[in-house]
Amino acid sequence: MGNRVVITGLGVVAPNGLNIPDFLHAIQNGISGIRFVPEYEDLKFNCQVAGIPDFEWEVLHNYITETSLYGLKGKGIAYGIKAALDAWADAGNTIVTDETLWETGCVFGSSVADTDVIKNAINKVDARESKKLGSRVVEQIMNSGVTAYISGRLGLGNKIINNSAACATGTQSILMGYEYIKYGMAKRMVVGSCEYVDRYVFGGFDSMRVLSRKFNDQPERASRPMSATAGGFVPGSGAGALVLEDLDFALARGANIYGELKGGATNSGGQKNGGSMTAPGPEGVVRCIKEAIADANIDPNEVDLVSGHLTATIADKLEIQNWVKALGREGDKFPMVNSLKSMVGHSLSAAGSIEMVAAVLQLKHNFVHPNLNLEDPIPEILDIIGESNLPTTRVDKEIRTIAKANFGFGDVNACLVISKY
Repeated sequence: MGNRVVITGLGVVAPNGLNIPDFLHAIQNGISGIRFVPEYEDLKFNCQVAGIPDFEWEVLHNYITETSLYGLKGKGIAYGIKAALDAWADAGNTIVTDETLWETGCVFGSSVADTDVIKNAINKVDARESKKLGSRVVEQIMNSGVTAYISGRLGLGNKIINNSAACATGTQSILMGYEYIKYGMAKRMVVGSCEYVDRYVFGGFDSMRVLSRKFNDQPERASRPMSATAGGFVPGSGAGALVLEDLDFALARGANIYGELKGGATNSGGQKNGGSMTAPGPEGVVRCIKEAIADANIDPNEVDLVSGHLTATIADKLEIQNWVKALGREGDKFPMVNSLKSMVGHSLSAAGSIEMVAAVLQLKHNFVHPNLNLEDPIPEILDIIGESNLPTTRVDKEIRTIAKANFGFGDVNACLVISKY
């Protein structure tokens, strides 16, 4: 069985909200954070819109010491620090400055270091000016930079792990933290992920022709999961963070509990039988969802809401088919389904954790956030789950159980199940 794991803190840096109250307001009211980016027009990208948090660098003075802040340039790390420390405070914790918290660890994911930081290092070295690099470069170009900053600020002494699994990163990091607590290796974990999509990463995706390019003049209409007129995803940036705790540990300190993380699973389709570097294999996806439901020890009919990966590509209809198979439910018996990407775009490594924060808020406040830009659902989706399960405006109803999944490049899958405590 293992220990029960509950969610006690949330933090977010999203394109449509830099803190939990603003983000909650945005997802309840279908407010998009996708904007036109003049720089991308100048660079002659096909896609010229993105979900970029309206982040003020000065805010970091409230989060880390002046010494830590001096020389910090990595935007992904900055997003991660703010989200993680907000989640820590939201869980009712203070920052203890002089002792190590041996019972608490951190799993925080990322995909690539900030290439502006790397570019600066490359340029200085190539110009034979390596002496001018300073002492802060390495900590920002190592993938584990974000966990190093977070764990150092909070004094965390348990498992400190940076994971990377493309678009499944955030979901997988939450799962890892859950497993450490469930099996008694930690009492509390700070989990989540961050992403800063700069011009180089953006350009790489743009050259694959998988990005939305027909709505540059209407940014808020550009991200169209499950829509027949979807033309690709919109890159987003940000971070999401959660504090997970052993139930007894949380109760002993009188913590506020958002919900219970009941179970989860991660696997790979092995890039066989329909799976590839960029496409999830159906069998792996179905197995992953089924394993998560089994680990949570619930009946598939208990799921009230599916928080999908649903990126606004041709994979959307296949994903819904896989959910139908995995849950054994179709037509009006299928749960409601939504995609946060319609509001914030696809924030790659950060997607799973930002979407999980949205899932927890829907569980806590009993609503289903709308799918934006879904005036024309894909006919093959309507054939199997029915239009009433694809809300385009907020639905207020009791939500007891949510299944949340993400699928990443390399054919990596991750799924989580949360329920009311």
